[in-house]
Amino acid sequence: MEATVEQKLKGLFNLQLIDTQIDRIKSVRGELPMEVSDLEDEIQGLETRIENLNQELATIQKSADERKKFIKDSNAHIVKYESQQSKVKNNREFLALTKEIEMQKLEIMASEKKIKDFQFQVTEKKALLEQSKAFLEDRKKDLKHKKGELDTITKETEKEERELNKVREKAAKVIDERLFNAYTRVRDNVKNRLGVVTIDRDACAGCFSKIPPQRQLDIKQRKKIIVCENCGRILVDSDIAETTRAELEKSVGIEAIA
Repeated sequence: MEATVEQKLKGLFNLQLIDTQIDRIKSVRGELPMEVSDLEDEIQGLETRIENLNQELATIQKSADERKKFIKDSNAHIVKYESQQSKVKNNREFLALTKEIEMQKLEIMASEKKIKDFQFQVTEKKALLEQSKAFLEDRKKDLKHKKGELDTITKETEKEERELNKVREKAAKVIDERLFNAYTRVRDNVKNRLGVVTIDRDACAGCFSKIPPQRQLDIKQRKKIIVCENCGRILVDSDIAETTRAELEKSVGIEAIA
């Protein structure tokens, strides 16, 4: 049997009351969940940065070691060429060895310059590494503190939120899909997250736009679902609101639900 308009309106307002209470619980946490998530992302980024810096340092050190080996080999070649110069039989061979010695010395100078460049890079990378490690430790402390705050707040409210979510699941099943989607869409598009509201002082309690007397009468008669022409919120009369609120407070055991 299909629910009457009155039953649908009560179901929608009931769902709104539950969602409002869940929203209030979540608002107690404030920006903490987002702050925790941001810190976790920042820590992950810093850890990746530190890993990359360590890899870069290892690469630079390897290149420096290769240059040092090259200098050692070049010096060995110079000693060998100088030894060979004393045994040459003509000037052409002597000049050829001299040229080889000069080439090795130039290579040594180039390698020494490269090593100095590597040393400068190492100094810069190490400074950056230490800075990143310090930032990482600070962020880890911040994360621990924020998580502690969030855990404390969550523990204080998790039982109530869990119970409300169970009640919400039951309440949502009573409402047909079309109405539920309309309600959800309105809630998602308004700042105060109110998709179902009453009339307060002849105006929509959601956007405060005036409701014409005839429209107010139609709402009280509960013959059809009526929405605010300005904001799209579903409108219910005060009697439905009071009755639904009282029933929910009794069933859920919450003293006051706005």
